[in-house]
Amino acid sequence: MSASEKNTSTYYLVDGSIYIFQSHFSPYVECFDVEGNDLSAVYGFTQFLLQFLRRVKPELIAVALDESLFSGFRHDLCPNYKSNRELPDENLAMQLTACREICSIFGMASYASEKYEADDIIGTLSSRMSELTPGDSALCIVTRDKDLSQLLKTERDHLWDYSGNRKRYRADIETEFGVRPEQFADYLGLVGDAVDCITGVPGVGPVKAKELLRNFSSLDGIYENLDAVPHLALRGASELAKKLQLHQTEAKLSRELATIICNANDRHEGFANAVPSSLELGDLDFSSFEQFLGKYRFNEDDSNHLLSIADRFTHS
Repeated sequence: MSASEKNTSTYYLVDGSIYIFQSHFSPYVECFDVEGNDLSAVYGFTQFLLQFLRRVKPELIAVALDESLFSGFRHDLCPNYKSNRELPDENLAMQLTACREICSIFGMASYASEKYEADDIIGTLSSRMSELTPGDSALCIVTRDKDLSQLLKTERDHLWDYSGNRKRYRADIETEFGVRPEQFADYLGLVGDAVDCITGVPGVGPVKAKELLRNFSSLDGIYENLDAVPHLALRGASELAKKLQLHQTEAKLSRELATIICNANDRHEGFANAVPSSLELGDLDFSSFEQFLGKYRFNEDDSNHLLSIADRFTHS
C-alpha cells in the first residue's frame, strides 16, 4: 500500500471492547471451534478489523481494550462503580486474549491496562497525538460510546459508530445533548449514567442539566452560584437548588467518575509513552494469521472466510 493511498490526515483510535462484546452477544454472529467452543467474539472482531482496514486504509491507528473491570482507579473512588457488570467467563477471557493477538498480527498497536479504562487510553492517546502530530490532523474515535464526545476538541474531530455508519462531530453533540463536548463530564455529573452506576443528582434530568450548564457553564460554576438557581426561569427551580445542595458530594464524585483521563503519565503504561510512530499501521502477517486460526481451532469454513477477506485486504 503506497503512502499516497493511506489516510494520513486522520488518526484513528478504536474502542475495541465495544466491537468485541457486540460480536459476543449478537445473535447474528456465530462461530465455534472444531470442538464446539464459542469463538463469536474474536470472529466478529476480526471481521470488523479487516473490513475497517480495507475501507479506511489508516496510517495511524490504535485499539484500546478494557482489562480494568474491577481493578481500575475509579473503583477506589466508588466501589459501586460498574457493579452491574460481570467478569468474563473462561471462554470470553480466552477470546479477549485472542483479540489482542489479532491486533498484533494485523500490524496494529493495541493497549490495555489494569488501572485505566479503554476510555482513558483513548483520552491519553488523543492528547499525545494532538500535541505531536501536524496541526491539521483530525481525531476519529471509532466507538458507539457517547461519553467519548468529551474528547472532541476541534471541528474535524469526530466519533464514528462504524457498524451504525454514523459520524458525530462537535456540532452534532451540541444538537443532540444541548451541551458542548467539554461540558459532557459536568453533564453526566448532574444526570448520572445508569450504564456505569453513576448516580448524578437524583431528580435532575437532561432538561434541567442543560439549562444549568447553559447559565453557569460548568458544575463548579453551578455550585459557585447556587443562590442564583432558585431564580432561573425553570419549573421547580427552588427545589432544584435544594437537590443540588443536598447532593453536592454525589454530583462532584459522579463528574470525577465520568471524566476521561487525558494525561496518564505512568511510565509502565505503553499508551502513556506513545508517539505517532507507535501508531503506524504495519503489514498484515498472513502466515501468522493462518497459524492463529489453527491455534484457536477455527472450523474450515470460518477460517477460509477470514483468510479470503485478509487476502483481498493485502492485495487492495
